[in-house]
Amino acid sequence: MTAESTNTKKRIIFTGGGTAGHVTPNIALIEPLLREGWEVHYIGSESGMEKGLIAGLPEVVYHGISTGKLRRYFSWQNFIDPFRVIKGYFQARRLIRGIHPDVIFSKGGFVSVPVVLGAGKVPVVAHESDYSPGLSNRIASRFTDKICLSFEDTLADVQPGKGIFTGTPIRPALYSGSRERALAFTGYSGEKPVLLVMGGSLGAQKLNELVRAALPLLCERYDVIHLCGKGKNDCDCIACGYQQYEYIDKELPDLFALSDVVLSRAGANSVFELLALNKPSVLVPLTSASTRGDQLLNAKYMEKKGYAKVVDQNTATTDSLVAAINEVYRDRAQFAERMCEDTRSDGTEAILEIIKKAANNG
Repeated sequence: MTAESTNTKKRIIFTGGGTAGHVTPNIALIEPLLREGWEVHYIGSESGMEKGLIAGLPEVVYHGISTGKLRRYFSWQNFIDPFRVIKGYFQARRLIRGIHPDVIFSKGGFVSVPVVLGAGKVPVVAHESDYSPGLSNRIASRFTDKICLSFEDTLADVQPGKGIFTGTPIRPALYSGSRERALAFTGYSGEKPVLLVMGGSLGAQKLNELVRAALPLLCERYDVIHLCGKGKNDCDCIACGYQQYEYIDKELPDLFALSDVVLSRAGANSVFELLALNKPSVLVPLTSASTRGDQLLNAKYMEKKGYAKVVDQNTATTDSLVAAINEVYRDRAQFAERMCEDTRSDGTEAILEIIKKAANNG
């Protein structure tokens, strides 16, 4: 590396989108790089969720490209989306040539594929959150230099020499939640234990239905905070000790600080945030009938480690769901103790080190 290049501000392109789980880990990495003086660009979809989330970081230059979803099931869109991906590839390639990044970091999701394919000779570092690699990362893996992994067992599923067990990037803000701010936000007194329900950024209809059916039993014992997903508020569902919100961003660390037990889907980002915060949880993973089964594997791993209890949504009843929540709340100290022993729940520093090494060697 020349003396001139060492004095040049480092440039990085981030990509990833479709759900908040493909974006918030990127934000955990972007913030420290901005503080270190890096020039940060983000390539996402033209109108996806990632655009709104990245807007909260005005120092980041956002570029929208054409995207197409990668589906494992039949849809008429499957005939159209390949052309959108091809268009996105040429758009990404043109952007990369203009930006001249030192490194590209991909968090996966369908928007990341054309970016990784268009990287050319620019080093690419990717991150796979799930126990089983997703389709986008499987397609892009041959074009990446390193793949950071949340689960050590996933090393067996990636090309030898590329995979590195790092854990998941966790936003520092999650550690700074305030119970007092959460009480003021929700209006709860703090006298009852608090159950936080999370269905993911897009919501979870089946989980919402289970929770609302169980409210008469739940509200006897808990104050309930329900993050139900955009457009999934139920105006007819009113109960004492029940608050529902479509989506929460800046207040989420406070709600975590207030919660005693969490009921959640088993997306990788969610389960690793719970692990990093030592929050006992009941996980209700999406079934393999509606997904590729990644949440089932994530949940099974967490239960095997003693970090959570898993409930099958296909067989769950009001009574069985409430019983599982009560069990985890009763044994919350033991769950938290086991989670405290995990040393790789937050992979931010490890991944930053890999990014910097790739940028310097590119």
